[in-house]
Amino acid sequence: MSAATPFPANEPRDHALDACFLGPYGENDALLEKLLVEFLRDHVYWRRNFHPEDPPAIGTAAAHHPDYLAFESRMRRELHQLSAQLKKSVPFHSPRYIGHMASDLLLPGLAAQMLTLPYNPNNVSEDAAPVTVDLEVQAGLQLARMLGYPHDPAQPACAFGHLTSGGTLANYQALRLALALKAFPVALRAAQAPDLALPADDWAAFNLPQAETIALLEAWQGWLAAQSPAERKRWIARVERERIEQRGLVGFFAAHPALTVPKVLVPITAHYSWSKGAKLLGLGRNQLELLPTAGMRLDADALRDTLARFARERQSVLMAVAVLGGTEYGTIDPIDAVLAARTASRRTGLDFAVHVDAAWGGYLATLFRREDGSLRSRDEVAADYVAFPTPAVHAAFAALGDTDSVTVDPHKLGYLPYGSGTFVCRDHRAMALLAERADYVFHGEAAGDYLTRYRSLGQYIPEGSKSGAAAAAVYVTHKVLPLDHAHFGRLPRATVRAAEAFHAGAQRLALELADCAHVLVPFAPDSNLVCLALNPAGNTHAERANAFVRTLHDELRSDPTHPLQLKEFFGSVTSLRPDLLGPAETARILGALGLDPATLGEGGADRLLILRHTLMNPYLLDRENGISYIDRYFGFLARRVRALVGNAAVAA
Repeated sequence: MSAATPFPANEPRDHALDACFLGPYGENDALLEKLLVEFLRDHVYWRRNFHPEDPPAIGTAAAHHPDYLAFESRMRRELHQLSAQLKKSVPFHSPRYIGHMASDLLLPGLAAQMLTLPYNPNNVSEDAAPVTVDLEVQAGLQLARMLGYPHDPAQPACAFGHLTSGGTLANYQALRLALALKAFPVALRAAQAPDLALPADDWAAFNLPQAETIALLEAWQGWLAAQSPAERKRWIARVERERIEQRGLVGFFAAHPALTVPKVLVPITAHYSWSKGAKLLGLGRNQLELLPTAGMRLDADALRDTLARFARERQSVLMAVAVLGGTEYGTIDPIDAVLAARTASRRTGLDFAVHVDAAWGGYLATLFRREDGSLRSRDEVAADYVAFPTPAVHAAFAALGDTDSVTVDPHKLGYLPYGSGTFVCRDHRAMALLAERADYVFHGEAAGDYLTRYRSLGQYIPEGSKSGAAAAAVYVTHKVLPLDHAHFGRLPRATVRAAEAFHAGAQRLALELADCAHVLVPFAPDSNLVCLALNPAGNTHAERANAFVRTLHDELRSDPTHPLQLKEFFGSVTSLRPDLLGPAETARILGALGLDPATLGEGGADRLLILRHTLMNPYLLDRENGISYIDRYFGFLARRVRALVGNAAVAA
């Protein structure tokens, strides 16, 4: 097989995926309907049997009362109008949708969420969610196993994860925990906590590795436990007064003038949630240090140079962030190189947390996990693909287990409803530093047992009230499709193969349109997201190339003023900016497209628009029906490019 035809046309269909979704054509409607009716009836029986001696509060004649009928009529009218309006929604379920990070929903999660909604559990604590709060903690352990973190609650250093509204809040939680860990040893020194091996000065305390900080925290907790209740209360208050959570950033750093407000190091391709997080935490946007990239992947040399400079300047660092599947280009940062840079930096006395923003690419880790949780070799993984994973990509996933925390979004490549991001930290003991007290919600002393402790989930998370139904959806999905290559991994397998077929199709399109347009995949895909740059042949101006791509995208974007069926395909756009690319990559891409770099900046064209394709749908290569939606898309694109080029020539 050549790169242009990466997979055989007669390859057998993976029927394991057939029951996973409602389906592009609603093929599994009977299955979903059967599940919903069965569990709605089950819910009603539960209500009726709670105290069957109680009389029905709503009489049987109520349904015939005029007020009842009027209310039912209004409700039906509004629901019918809503249903009609929703028909203008974007058809994420269709293989013709290859735009943003959205697709059909997995039936186990959809059914579990709908099943749980009438119970309306609030996962702030076990009092409000005696069942689903446990499911949320278990879902965190499921994801920890997928990432290579310790996941046995009997282990002292077991990981911990919880759901969030999305990746933005999970990233904020990572910043929050890293700051608490970094500042705690400084607070112990300031309070002159007794009988502890404390660092020699504030700089050493502020740069203590997280494992050593957690050991110090445990020693402190052990010392407190041996004191009388009155003495324990006095020392807790003394240390709390010195903590950054009590003093605030201004008070803390004023009390410790040898320390600087720490920097957060992120690649310039990082999601804007990091800017939000820096502002929200009070660090300020100025503390966000944007690192250059090489091929849209974090430049490890630049990271090392930055760390060396900060060590010389005694500029502290809170965290270095690596991106596992950027939301714009799907590229994967060298996590192993980031960890190696931290190891080297520790020798200079500068330490920091390493967080992975895997909001998009987290579930790709299932491709690298055997059923027993161990790591698959690159050769094992690569047997299913043409080029995936590159050695660099495999090394990045292999290094996940050595990082400090990870953001994963089940509502992206987990194919679950929105409102289910996840934060996972490698060692749950650090979470004690985030604990909050609210006496009307949380009761008694902190439990020693892992699962019992986190039933008071609201103590540790940014949210107050939160949906237990989302936790049920995540947990049940992971039970039906365990997070390894043989089960859940079959989904990303199909989509990564689709990305490779898409890449091959783009190369064919470039040859087909060589007489009228330049077509380029600017970066070989690391995951299942592929971008496409286009420019009419003979054009050297970036502004005209952008207008051309914008016109193409007008035919690919959702337009609620027109019927959906008029659109053949749905796609999205992003842009390439010289400040992200760097001079060498900018020259390479603009040269391949026949564009003059000097025209960037003319007419407001400070960046190059490109088409962005998220290949989440597992039915893009429909072998059963002999259909490749990827081939159909490139056929559509070829027709539109030729028509637009021809129209421009006539107009000229």
